[in-house]
Amino acid sequence: MRKQYVKRNRLIAGYWLRRWLLATFFVATFLVVPADTAEHKLQVVATIFPLYDFARTIAGDKADVSMLVPPGVEVHSFEPKPHDMSRINRADIFLFTGRMMEPWAADLLKGVTNNNLSVVDVGHGIHLIEESGNGEKNGQVGEAVPGTRFRTHQDGQDPHIWLDPVLAQKMIDTIASALASADSANRGYYVVNAENYKAKLRALDVSYTAGLSSCELRTIIYAGHFAFGYLAERYRLDHVSPYKGFSPDAEPSPREIAEVIRTVRRTGASVIYYEELLEPRLARIIAGETGAKLRMLNGAHNVSRDEMISSSYLSIMESNLAKLKEGLRCK
Repeated sequence: MRKQYVKRNRLIAGYWLRRWLLATFFVATFLVVPADTAEHKLQVVATIFPLYDFARTIAGDKADVSMLVPPGVEVHSFEPKPHDMSRINRADIFLFTGRMMEPWAADLLKGVTNNNLSVVDVGHGIHLIEESGNGEKNGQVGEAVPGTRFRTHQDGQDPHIWLDPVLAQKMIDTIASALASADSANRGYYVVNAENYKAKLRALDVSYTAGLSSCELRTIIYAGHFAFGYLAERYRLDHVSPYKGFSPDAEPSPREIAEVIRTVRRTGASVIYYEELLEPRLARIIAGETGAKLRMLNGAHNVSRDEMISSSYLSIMESNLAKLKEGLRCK
């Protein structure tokens, strides 16, 4: 009797063991396997806000896009940290504007060990404005504007190509091509999103052309490191800045500041523009001497943490247009 009892218990135990193993198999099959075989999203690291905003718009939900330069940090003075290298090593695509805008990118990329990383110079193929010794521009896009004063980058080239909506369309094409090459299965998705975005950029160009065509003034008075050379050239505007370059360490001389003050008085300008993320100390000095109002003209290099959620390249450019129309007294 006891042997039958033991045998029955062993059969029952074996039955429940088989049930437990079967259940474990199904859990492993339906919960663990999908996590390992889930569709891989592209990992994209963009250096500055315009590239980040372009890439996230084109990529949609097919990629995770992050910005390398933290919100609120001045781009020119950014110093990469070890964890930035780790992010890039985990990425599929690295987007930067070019050596003129991110001079630190070259050294950063020397330490990359990810052989599959696609490094994309989004400014490739776009001619940069240069300033020669006599003030004439070389390698420029579009027609020259007589009398335009171009304040250029520290070695004579302006990297702020995204502030021209026409050149921004070329940047969109470059980013879309990089995404499509890295993820051919979603090529059509990226192409459609890029075309839709370029349509918005074409509309933005039309708004700028119309909005700045009939202005009482044609000179932008900018009390900062001037970033709007391409925009000024595209829409046939002049501009004046007391700074000789874009280095955040550059300081204008008293003579250059006095020259800007004279220009404000000569032109009758009522608005002085200043740059984002930097204290407008110089703008306040010029405004105090001339009675002009202050308005921030956003170069879109970077945004604050709050603006990362609420702002886009398009919204920044639309706000800039409204401020330019006010300052230049456009009809």
